[in-house]
Amino acid sequence: MNIVRASVYSGIATAAKLVAALVVVKLVASFAGPVGVGRLGQFVSLVSLLAILAGGGISAGIVKYVAEYRHDQERLSRLLAAALWYAFCASSLMACVALAFSQPLATWLLGDPGYASLVRVLAVALLGIALVNYILAVINGFLDVRRLAFVQVSGSLLGIVLVVWLSQWLQLYGALLALVAGQVILLLVALPAWWRSDYFRRDMLRMRFDGEMTRRLALFSVMTLSSALLPPLVNIAVRDHLAAQYGWEQVGYWQAVTRVSDAYLLFLTTAINIYYLPKLAATGERGALMTELRNGFRYLMPAVVVLALGVYMARDLVTRILFSNDFTAANALYGPQLAGDVVKIASFILSYMMLAKAMTRLFVVSECVFAGTYLVLVYLFTARFGLVGAMYAFAVNYLMYLVFNAVVVRRYLGSL
Repeated sequence: MNIVRASVYSGIATAAKLVAALVVVKLVASFAGPVGVGRLGQFVSLVSLLAILAGGGISAGIVKYVAEYRHDQERLSRLLAAALWYAFCASSLMACVALAFSQPLATWLLGDPGYASLVRVLAVALLGIALVNYILAVINGFLDVRRLAFVQVSGSLLGIVLVVWLSQWLQLYGALLALVAGQVILLLVALPAWWRSDYFRRDMLRMRFDGEMTRRLALFSVMTLSSALLPPLVNIAVRDHLAAQYGWEQVGYWQAVTRVSDAYLLFLTTAINIYYLPKLAATGERGALMTELRNGFRYLMPAVVVLALGVYMARDLVTRILFSNDFTAANALYGPQLAGDVVKIASFILSYMMLAKAMTRLFVVSECVFAGTYLVLVYLFTARFGLVGAMYAFAVNYLMYLVFNAVVVRRYLGSL
């Protein structure tokens, strides 16, 4: 499986996820306007945050070590038993925390304690979400990109049906509820698809504590949690800052542009995650690593440039189709955001070297530092340029991150 074929399969899966995400945004924009889209962004950040915590943040570790151990049945069995035990403990803990703090979370993020019941539903769903994350990571670790794409496409289609039905019934509450239910309903597809694979064994569903494997997974847990938890937390802080300065309507414009950005970049970030992590993890020779990195830049950078230019040229049409005429003011925000997207993909291609080679300390420190610099830049640039300053902050921060990763990769390759 090369990067082109992996990109095709991941692109199909991403297109389905993209359509599902845009259906949610369109529905919310139609009956709740910019304020509703801003609230949707807050809840999506909460779901992302708790979904990652529910699995213990070990999905990347499962992918890496399954790719390494897939020909060593004894070590593979130990790894997966430890991973399932780790995920079960983490999801149970997070479910209890979410249940205990459901009302404060609803008040803080959604501005209405009446949404506490929604947070409680999310808490109960965390066990199922953790199992879904585990299954998808195992499939990805075996480089079974076709099966992974099938699961994700089928799950997205089921999610679309669910969100249309629930939003018509309960409007904003229903759309948010569908986001949670859609995470769990993926089990209806993932489990049967996994069972039919030629690498599935029943002992992959057994839980057992294993000290050595748990320590290995814990290192990835630290890296994954830092990279996955910090962005939602920082984005929540950014929304709160923008809301305080400009109001929730302006937050809705910012959220609309960032949602478009996240949507089309899914095609590329998913390909990087599905292909590069297991590939780099299983590769130790300097020449082979350099070849993989060159291929990444050769195929992915032209793609992101073309996509970004396409979105920019069609920004008015994109905004009207995906949202409504109420979001016209968001068109002025696309330029710096899309420029930042190009730099972001370049930095991601390089940053996966730290994940694949378990550079835990350096990775965690870099994630913390650049999350902090982004927040600082948002405060500085919005004070100087207004709302568009948040987009300038995004682009400048990723430019600094790209330079940092280029130095890290050059030093690592030089040491081989």
